[in-house]
Amino acid sequence: MITLSQVSKSFKGNIAVDNLSLDIAKGEILGLLGANGAGKSTTIHMLLGFIKPDSGAIQVDDVDAINNSETARQLIGYIPENVSLYNHLSGIENLDYFCKIANLKYSEPELEEFLSTCGLQAEAHKQKISSYSKGMRQKVGIAVAYAKKAKVLLLDEPASGLDPLASNELSELLKSIASSGTSILMASHDIFRVREVCHRIGILKNGVLVKELNSKDVSANELEALYLQYMQN
Repeated sequence: MITLSQVSKSFKGNIAVDNLSLDIAKGEILGLLGANGAGKSTTIHMLLGFIKPDSGAIQVDDVDAINNSETARQLIGYIPENVSLYNHLSGIENLDYFCKIANLKYSEPELEEFLSTCGLQAEAHKQKISSYSKGMRQKVGIAVAYAKKAKVLLLDEPASGLDPLASNELSELLKSIASSGTSILMASHDIFRVREVCHRIGILKNGVLVKELNSKDVSANELEALYLQYMQN
């Protein structure tokens, strides 16, 4: 579903992503771990077509995401660290608005079902976004991607600033979405959340994928030790 082949990107001579290759299967969650500036966000922005790589190939569900970025974006749901929603609208109004932008029309019961499926409590559906916590806003953002029937979900630091309960709810939601066949790439520096959520983990340092492993093969403490080893060397 998501394939990056020997992708590189530099900005003014500074290497952001260096010969990166990734392959994420249908229904798989891959976590990219790395410090700020490791190249995580640049990788996501290249998948979205916001930035063109200097070299390499990118495919999203067999679509060339470099030369056909608009077509590829139609397959993608993107959840940034801070989801941009309209504070004067309710959760359901925001969902309806963003669906209509994508030429999708749903009834109110369908919209409510999307929000409920993505973990937003029913009493909050018609409350203004200005009253929402960050976790609630994330759920609306994910509901937009869910309603769009996105085949690929890209998340950039999705658990940043969430309390432990909201972070755990997000983890369970992502697992559920992946089980339905959606491929997920999650960029984060939260070692324990990545270990909990993802099937596979890649460690990115200075734009280079220095390690890739299966989550089941390492404990959270072992992953932390491995991560620190790479970051300090």
